[in-house]
Amino acid sequence: MDLDDAYANAAHIPGAEAYPPRWSAEAETYRKRLAVAGKARLGLMYGHGPRQALDLFLPDRPPEGLVVFVHGGYWLRFDRSSWSHLAEGARTRGWAVAMPSYDLCPRVRISDITRQVAQAIAVVAAEVPGPIRLTGHSAGGHLVARMGAVLAPELLARVAHVMPISPLSDLRPLMRTSMNADLKIDDAEARAESPIYAPPPPIPVTVWVGGDERPAFLDQARKLSQVWDCGLVIDEGRHHFDVIDALADPESGMVVRLLDL
Repeated sequence: MDLDDAYANAAHIPGAEAYPPRWSAEAETYRKRLAVAGKARLGLMYGHGPRQALDLFLPDRPPEGLVVFVHGGYWLRFDRSSWSHLAEGARTRGWAVAMPSYDLCPRVRISDITRQVAQAIAVVAAEVPGPIRLTGHSAGGHLVARMGAVLAPELLARVAHVMPISPLSDLRPLMRTSMNADLKIDDAEARAESPIYAPPPPIPVTVWVGGDERPAFLDQARKLSQVWDCGLVIDEGRHHFDVIDALADPESGMVVRLLDL
C-alpha cells in the first residue's frame, strides 16, 4: 500500500485547495464579530512559546461549561486562527469554546504537543467552571483522545464527553510515510502516543468520521471505537475537510451529540 496516498486527503477531495482560505476568512470574520460584541478573549497564553496560546469564545449568558476544540494538520501545520467559526454551534447553545494553538513538528515531538494541549485545557478550565467537553479533528482528534491518559485526575473528573473527529488513533502507519521525516515518530513514540494502546478513559467517547473519507481514516476511526468499545458515527456524504462544518451549526447532529451525551 502507498501510505503517502492513503493519508493524502487533499488529493482526493474535489476543490480541496479552496478550503484553507475559506476556513481562514470565515474564522477571521467570526473573531472580529465576537470581539466587537465583547465575547472573544484572544491570545490567552497557557505556556511560554508564541504558539502556546488560545482563543476563548464566550456565550451570551453564563456558560453551561467549556468545550475545547483542537485543530488538525498532521501536527505539522495550521493554528487556532483557521477554525474560530466552528465555535458557534456550541457557543450559541450556551457553552464557552476554547481553541488552542500548539507548537508543530519537527520543532517538537508529538508527545510534547500532547502535553501542551493538556496544559492548555488546564489553564482555560481554571477560567471557566462546569463540565468540559473535548473535541478535535484529525491530529486534533488524536490529541483529545490522548487526554484521558494525561490530564490530572481532578481535571479529568470534569470531562463529560470526548469526541475525536476523524482521529489518528494508531500512529504506526505514519512511520512509513514521507511525513515522518518531520514527525520523527519511532516505535516507542508510536506505542506511547497511539490512543489504541491506552485504556479507554472513564467517560463517554464518541468517534466521528465522514463516510466519504479515505479508507485509512475510516479504519483509524473504527479501530479506536472497537478497542475502546465506544460510540462510532459515520457521517455519510462527508469527507475529511467538510465533516467539521457541522460544529458551526447549533442544530447539527454533531453538536447535539457533543453537548447532550
